[in-house]
Amino acid sequence: MDTTDGLASLRPTDPDGATARYVFQVEVRLEPDAGGLWTDPNRVETTLYRAADEPGTSGWLFFRDTLWRGELADERYFRTAVEDELGCPVVSASFSELRTDKAYLDGLKSTIAEDLTLFNADSVSEVLRKYLGSSVHVE
Repeated sequence: MDTTDGLASLRPTDPDGATARYVFQVEVRLEPDAGGLWTDPNRVETTLYRAADEPGTSGWLFFRDTLWRGELADERYFRTAVEDELGCPVVSASFSELRTDKAYLDGLKSTIAEDLTLFNADSVSEVLRKYLGSSVHVE
């Protein structure tokens, strides 16, 4: 499965100064290259983060286009894309939450409200529920 094009979706356009991030749970398998070496356990759970692009900028629709209803909703594809990025075998990968501050969430809601047709929805609440469910954590 070719994930070359999809890898860009894992990378934010501007991670510096991000006040929001997508959080993923990832389990990787460690496979030492040198003979006679091994790890125990050979699987490690870790958290993977992707900075959320500022609302209205390039990449801000990651949650709509790529996350739940997009290519990362295909767990096998997502594992392969993460493997390519991390350079090690990935056993599992799943989205956990959008972790943000109140200012980012307010900006996101405001930008969504400007054009609900982008989401085929009647309200901002419907958009958030449709694409992020209960997976928004405000710090």
